[in-house]
Order: sequence, then C-alpha cells, then structure tokens
Amino acid sequence: MDQKRYDELFRLDGRVAVITGGSRGIGLSIAETLALAGAKVVISSRKGEACEAAAREIRERGGEALAVAAHMGELPQLEALVAATLEEWGRLDILINNAANPLALPFGQVTEAAWAKSQDVNLRGPVFLTQYALPALTESPHAAVINVASAGAYLFSAHIHMYAAAKAGLLAYTRALAAELAPRGIRVNAIAPGTIDTDMVRNNPPEQQELMAQASLLSRAAHPDEVAGLALYLASDASSFVTGATVNIDGGLVPR
Repeated sequence: MDQKRYDELFRLDGRVAVITGGSRGIGLSIAETLALAGAKVVISSRKGEACEAAAREIRERGGEALAVAAHMGELPQLEALVAATLEEWGRLDILINNAANPLALPFGQVTEAAWAKSQDVNLRGPVFLTQYALPALTESPHAAVINVASAGAYLFSAHIHMYAAAKAGLLAYTRALAAELAPRGIRVNAIAPGTIDTDMVRNNPPEQQELMAQASLLSRAAHPDEVAGLALYLASDASSFVTGATVNIDGGLVPR
C-alpha cells in the first residue's frame, strides 16, 4: 500500500451520508465523525429543531450538513427524506439506520399499538428507508448501509423483548440484504452496541444504569464517540471487502 492509498482509506470526500436518529447520542457522534472525514451529512430525527441544531454545529465546524426531520414510523416521511437528500446533493452513498424506540413492557401487558410502534420504528422503518434509497445507492461506487442494532438482540432482554426482537430482525435483514445487494456493489453491515452513555440508557434508574455498565468485561458504559470510529470504518473504503457482518461494540458484554 502506498501513502496515497493509505491517506484515502478513511476519507469520505464527496460522499453523502444519511444518519437517522442523528441529532443526539450515537447518531450525532457518527454524523460528526463522517463530516470530519469529508462526507456531506444529512441529520434526520423526529424533531426538526434538534436536527437543525446538530447540522448547524457541523456547518460551524466547517462541514456540510442538511437537517431533514423524519419519523421512522411514517413511511411517507422516509420517502421524503431520500427525496430531500437527492434534491440537495444529487446522490446518496451511505445510509446509517440508527434511530430506535426502546419501548419496554412486561410480557402479558403488550398491546397491539405498542407492538406496532416498536416494530415500525426499529425494523420496518430501516427496511423501507433502505428500499427507498436503493436506486441512489445502486448508482454509488461506494455504497454502504450500516444498521445500528443492539447487544440486546443476543441477550435475554426481559421487558425490552419487543425492541430486542426488532433488532434481531434487523440483523437478519443485514445478512439477507448483504447477499441480495452484493451484485449491485452495495455493502450492508451492522453494529451491535452494548451500554452506551446516551439518553436511552440515562432514562433508566441510576441503579439499573450501574448494573448495565458493570455487565461487560470492561465494566463501564462507552461514550458515543467510541462507536463512531467503527461506523467510519464500515462506511469507508477501509472495509471494502466487508459485508454481511455484525460487529459487537459492547465492551465484552455478549461474550460474557
């Protein structure tokens, strides 16, 4: 490998990345990192003001960012997200399916509405958003889809069984789409985070947060930035021969 090739491994200059759930937590860290690598990033989440604040901060640092509010449970909004991206920049190279809904109910109290809300956001939304983005991804010479799943897909996951089931389904789609879309040159991979210091974790009682942090071999919660490097790897040419993979980033939680 020569110096030029080495210097380009993690660069995303000219590429356009859509990040759902991109206004905070893991999604925001990924968006900031991809922008630093040269990508034009589209920040999407339910709240338009939060999206714009995140995009503005990236622009103030010299990056290129667009804010597009979209609810993962509303398919027309996901179609509009892709359309807005193409209208602004004319291409879509990287899709990060990160937005999630951690709705928790004990079994025996599950309602049809709760089930639908969980599955629509955590599984149906990412699947259909990927489908809406498919024509643009097919045209890209560097197409990459990254599904942010969860270590919960592998664990017993009491009370958050709806979330865990949807994330396990997302891992199944990661493998299936990697096989189906490989002839188009589209790579599809997944990240399975463990306990990350995000609002989703901080919404638990302090004692539960501590139990979650201590459950892994490294005995701590990770900062969202610790996930962003893996996302950059999977989005860049550094992982050009990686597809259909799920990479656990959980401090040793699942093996333990």
